[in-house]
Amino acid sequence: STITCEKSKFNIAGKSGDDFSYLPVIIKEKSISLSQFTLKETINQTIFCTSPNDNNKMMTGELFEVKDDQLSVVSLDGHRISIRHIELKDHYDPFKVVVPGKTLQEIVKIISGEMDENVSIYVTSKHILFEFDNTRVVSRLLEGEYYKISQMLSSDYETKITINKKEFLNCIDRASLLIRESDKKPIIINITDHSLKLNINSFFGSMEEEILIQKEGRDLLIGFNPKFLMDVLRVIDDEEINIYLVNPKAPCYIKDDAGTYNYLILPVNFNH
Repeated sequence: STITCEKSKFNIAGKSGDDFSYLPVIIKEKSISLSQFTLKETINQTIFCTSPNDNNKMMTGELFEVKDDQLSVVSLDGHRISIRHIELKDHYDPFKVVVPGKTLQEIVKIISGEMDENVSIYVTSKHILFEFDNTRVVSRLLEGEYYKISQMLSSDYETKITINKKEFLNCIDRASLLIRESDKKPIIINITDHSLKLNINSFFGSMEEEILIQKEGRDLLIGFNPKFLMDVLRVIDDEEINIYLVNPKAPCYIKDDAGTYNYLILPVNFNH
């Protein structure tokens, strides 16, 4: 086709509209409806746990599972797991699909996020369709069995702490100023009665800070990748959070009493 504008002339290579692949026809059998705000929030609260590495296809997507009036969204990358449970307004037929992370990242960009505007989600054995405003987004699903998350989770703990989320996040943020991404230096957390001491040593220097906490159980010294902790803390709205720990080599869980979210983070080995 040719496009002209004043003295400019463009010849654009195109293809016949008849040869263009149309969107697949989606039979609207299994579906759910929720607010655009809830969907956008839920994706943002979980998408950071997907893996960008195509070597493990299932880790590049998110599990969407519907049971009765609950939608569960799960993602993992081998180092951490994020789980969000959303209460739906109606009861729906159960289904379980794995949606590519790239699809969900595009949805977040174009969805309005309005509380009063709904999005309808339809699924078939191979596709998922998102309908909102005047927009339809169709995506292939990832084929295969998703990980058995229940086998990776535990309710056992030796130490439980309750901490101010903003204070903890700001403290880790300050500590991470001393770390280059290539360093992979862990932050060391020393949990004792009534206080959490955070320590980091790097090429640029060292930092130590103390935060008041409530604690049940044993004292504990444990190391974490600071980015993994910050990713989780940034997407939790609660003023205070509960962290459950077992030992320096077991994952920690950040979860609420209502059961709306559960984040698992693996610790990092470190030298004393």
